[in-house]
Amino acid sequence: MFPRISDLFNYLFDTNLNIPIQSYGFMVAMAFVAGAVVLYAELKRKEKEGLIPPQQKKILKGAPATARDLFFNAVFGFLLGWKGIGIILHYSQFSINPQEYLLSWDGSIGPGLLFAAGFAGFHYYQKYKQRLDPPVWEEVTVHPYQLTGSILLIAAIFGIIGSKIFDTIEHIGDLLRNPVETLFSFAGLSFYGGLIVAAVAVVWYARRNKIRMPCIADAIAPALILAYAVGRIGCQLSGDGCWGIPNPNPMPEWLRFLPGWVWSFSYPHNVINEGIPIPGCDGEHCFILSTPVYPTPLYETTMGLVIFGILMSFRKLCKTPGYLFSIYLILNGIERFIIEEIRVNKPYHFLGFQLTQAQIIAIGLIVLGGLGFWYFWWLEKRYKGMKV
Repeated sequence: MFPRISDLFNYLFDTNLNIPIQSYGFMVAMAFVAGAVVLYAELKRKEKEGLIPPQQKKILKGAPATARDLFFNAVFGFLLGWKGIGIILHYSQFSINPQEYLLSWDGSIGPGLLFAAGFAGFHYYQKYKQRLDPPVWEEVTVHPYQLTGSILLIAAIFGIIGSKIFDTIEHIGDLLRNPVETLFSFAGLSFYGGLIVAAVAVVWYARRNKIRMPCIADAIAPALILAYAVGRIGCQLSGDGCWGIPNPNPMPEWLRFLPGWVWSFSYPHNVINEGIPIPGCDGEHCFILSTPVYPTPLYETTMGLVIFGILMSFRKLCKTPGYLFSIYLILNGIERFIIEEIRVNKPYHFLGFQLTQAQIIAIGLIVLGGLGFWYFWWLEKRYKGMKV
């Protein structure tokens, strides 16, 4: 596998680079970029269709810098100097395990304090140059697509929080044994936990900006599934443990046109060092699974892209706001329920069946998606009645 992006480059182009960017983290970042592009385009399209009109807001122009603004600029500057300069000064330590370094207390305090003073001072100076006496309120037009960055930031923050909450519930023993490492590690993130909490936060933000929930839900649906598909590429590249159950069976004849690793894969050099030592390997990631498994991240990427294509094809056909999101819930639930049959996850007893946490939530999503068609039809009928 390719724990770092440089490992992939070295494999493809026979180079000897050492770029401390983990492939999983890089693909997560690319997932946000892909989601942002789709969300931006959908918000712009819905504004043209009149579904999400621009809002008029008043801003105070010429006001001096507030204590809150100075504080947040100083905090951001400190973090940048503390970790950024620390990375430069301790590059060898950072390159071995970037994630561990970023989550540790290691860094450079002096540069952090200088950056904090610099960022706060620069913000104060900028506000001072633009000051008016007295400050005036100015009305500005805020287009829906201009909120893309804020929506993604909220989704990222609350998505990580939700992911950790749901994963911690599923692995409560790990929390009791080592609470600090469990809570502050990027390992063990539950997608559905992040989806649920992030969805609540985004809907709240949308309501604050007078965007109807069904409209923002439809705009987010294709962005969500595309981001998920791209993020799963990171799981496959790094070998982060999100693979399937053992699959020592021979590849079926009807799949012979594909590479063998599409059917079963041993994840050599996986990032979590799972399996048995690789003979002759000397380095950080020198393990390979003793029994090949289903490469489920690859399957989820494929199914995610198929669902994305379906949603993009249907987005102009669904005239009732919320219908596209209902389709997303149903298709996403079906996809995850099926893939969980060959994934490694802790089963629960639910209504007489053995199901994983993801399968239980997937059933809920399918039911919600079905109910959504009725609810959004009723909501649109009520909304149009109110407008009349």
